[in-house]
Amino acid sequence: MTHARFPETFLWGGATAANQIEGAYAEGGKGLSIQDVTPQGIMCDRVAGPTADNLKLEAIDFYHRYAEDIALFAEMGFTVFRFSIAWSRIFPLGDEDVPNEEGLAFYDRVLDELERYGIEPLVTLSHYETPLHLAEKYDGWVNRDLIGFYERYARTCFERYGHRVKHWLTFNEINSVLHIPFGSGGINTPKSELSEQDLYQAIHHELVASARVTRAAHEIDPSIKVGCMVIAMPLYPLTPNPDDVVAVMDADHANLMFSDVHVRGEYPGYAKRFFRDKGISLDITAQDLEDLRHTVDFVSFSYYMSLCQSADPEALAGAGNIMGGVRNPTLRESEWGWQIDPQGLRVVLNQFWDRWQKPLFIVENGLGAKDRLIEVDGELTVEDDYRIDYLNDHLLQVAEALEDGVDVLGYTMWGPIDLVSASTAQMSKRYGFIYVDRADDGSGTLTRHRKKSFGWYADVIRSRGGSLAVKETAAV
Repeated sequence: MTHARFPETFLWGGATAANQIEGAYAEGGKGLSIQDVTPQGIMCDRVAGPTADNLKLEAIDFYHRYAEDIALFAEMGFTVFRFSIAWSRIFPLGDEDVPNEEGLAFYDRVLDELERYGIEPLVTLSHYETPLHLAEKYDGWVNRDLIGFYERYARTCFERYGHRVKHWLTFNEINSVLHIPFGSGGINTPKSELSEQDLYQAIHHELVASARVTRAAHEIDPSIKVGCMVIAMPLYPLTPNPDDVVAVMDADHANLMFSDVHVRGEYPGYAKRFFRDKGISLDITAQDLEDLRHTVDFVSFSYYMSLCQSADPEALAGAGNIMGGVRNPTLRESEWGWQIDPQGLRVVLNQFWDRWQKPLFIVENGLGAKDRLIEVDGELTVEDDYRIDYLNDHLLQVAEALEDGVDVLGYTMWGPIDLVSASTAQMSKRYGFIYVDRADDGSGTLTRHRKKSFGWYADVIRSRGGSLAVKETAAV
């Protein structure tokens, strides 16, 4: 590849989550979510209630500053903005019959601003923010009742916003429930006490709910497109030993099962064998099987890193990150230990396209780093060339995948404005093109400043990728 050029229809933008940007956790009739009791991040234990050290309670105050932030996104030339609706803003407890009008009206205003600038919304219905009441009273998705509560919530959103929002995602990184059952599935039972039977029953309930609301969206407005959303993490054998190759296959199956069901409408044979071998007997009704046949229109995913896999227990002792695995000795790492592998994005795009032949949407990809605010020509900014290099190299691999014939709908970088990190609940783990003046201790003015990468991304969008720096090592 001597240059990168993306299709005119390619959607460019950024991605966020309500619990990481909105703040205003107790305003507008909002109820508590599971995020309000996890001040140290989704990987850590919950606490009894909201505490002053939880940065997510105020976050970056998007709830009051959304117009300013969307104007900045428009300045960069965004054609799409991914955000989530906080379930507990619409149904504060999660199991009510009547939605909260104040919550619905807030997202009307957000959509008004996006329409003002011609930015298409991409909306996630559930992004790690199950209403806390559903976790405490029902044990989250372990309980079948959540299917009905979620469908009521989703239908409310489709009926209110469906004429304005054409692309929806059902659950954020749904396969993460394997590793963070409380943060991802609202499962209140401690992970150490949660049986595999209950975990996979909860997964089944989520898959049925996702399919059921996909059908509901298509019934309400056939032009609506609904996608699943998963963590994509390509796995490489640590050695050529066939045992390591089989270990990769098994680990891939654990993650790919979620999308296989979403796309194919039934459990694959390897999942049925896994359940038999583990003695897991799921409660699957005839209606469940019918619901699952309502498949998604596209597959979306986050991509941050790849990992190696091994059958050697000693190698696994040095496991990687949230999805397990083994660190790749050939790759460098971010400041938070996430391995940087741009070519892995091309690998996973080809893998997903070959497997499902469904349009793909990269809805998260970015670099968390410790930025330093400096003054340049009288303006405060961040010289974040490391972020520019990271994104440049990943986007070049997207261009390679397009050349390979992969159908890619768009790219929403995570997160275009500094926000509270999901994994660590820090502000110092910054991703954005826009710096937000807030520190890990909660201090700061919340003033926004454009980073160097702000102008760089604007150039990439304006040139449809033509400004990307193509390197000799970029082509595979």
